[in-house]
Amino acid sequence: MNSRQPIPVVVLAGFLGSGKTTVLNHLLAGRGGTRIGVVVNDFGSIEIDAMSVAGQVGDSMVSLGGGCLCCAVDGSELDAYLEKLSAPVHRIDVIVIEASGLAEPEEMIRMLVANENPAVRYGGMVEVVDAAEFDATRARHPETDRHLAVADLVVLNKTDRVDPVERARIETELAALCAPGTPVVGAAHGRIDPELLFDRRPWTETRGQLSFEDLFAQAEGHDHCTHAHAAYESTEFTSEQALSPRRFMDFLDRRPAGLYRIKGYVWFGVPGHEECYEIQAVGRFLRFAPQPWGRGEPRLTQLVLIGSGTDGEGLVRELKACREEAPQDANPESMWGVLRYVDRPEEDWGDAPEPDTSETPPVPPTY
Repeated sequence: MNSRQPIPVVVLAGFLGSGKTTVLNHLLAGRGGTRIGVVVNDFGSIEIDAMSVAGQVGDSMVSLGGGCLCCAVDGSELDAYLEKLSAPVHRIDVIVIEASGLAEPEEMIRMLVANENPAVRYGGMVEVVDAAEFDATRARHPETDRHLAVADLVVLNKTDRVDPVERARIETELAALCAPGTPVVGAAHGRIDPELLFDRRPWTETRGQLSFEDLFAQAEGHDHCTHAHAAYESTEFTSEQALSPRRFMDFLDRRPAGLYRIKGYVWFGVPGHEECYEIQAVGRFLRFAPQPWGRGEPRLTQLVLIGSGTDGEGLVRELKACREEAPQDANPESMWGVLRYVDRPEEDWGDAPEPDTSETPPVPPTY
């Protein structure tokens, strides 16, 4: 695509001891060539000694090496540091906010949705849960249930410390506490594939030059990122035929619980909506971003679906059933379902109903 999209801002939440910082450090370790902006309360929670700090890059900001930046902020400074991190000079690809101590997750979501900086967008909320201390955490922090209710993806961490029966019980309780369709990803030692949250770029020339990735691998003795990736299946789908927006939204509505991430580009071809629609889904968080096709670029749909225990062939069959033979004859109103998930709706929505913003917190609609 020929235009730079707003930087996704992912909220990483979880109570003390859940392993939230371990998850964050693992994401940094497995980021490949992705440039990550990190917002935390205290630099001490991030493994800066292992990150080959390059020096100060601004007030309360340090370089983590390889293009990653870290800010230590309080809630009142968040907008200012998002503006700093999103400056083109830093070329940041994704921003991760460690929510603990900054604000309640609901308040953090409100701040991000209301943020008027066009260079950033809300990218979903991930709640980290300690499987070994699940009941004790809920008793100590009753607000846990409220946090889970607004999560787009739940990481059930420390699954190696509970037996299968206990894990199944916790997952059943999480299904009741979370919004319908919220995926729960099991993890040990905070090891989840970064691709579940953001697109990972290829390794850069810093690989092999005492980069953070090398230091981390040396310290651990092997690359955990490979192990994490092995736990998930990736399914690819390509179609030169346009997709029916209604059938595709139906597919998203009934996606299996193990489907954690969907990314790519969709070609609908509906009159008045012939753009390329980028799709990003993290758990139940869903967003479309219309953008022009590149000159000479073929009109087609390209999707990558990442999950665990999913039926790849079945997913492809369902997506093939979404194909539309004559998109040029489709009623523009068929796009209403898609347009509900566009951050900045186009002016030509026609008589499409306005998205409901009366709910609290005012998060973007989810499927």
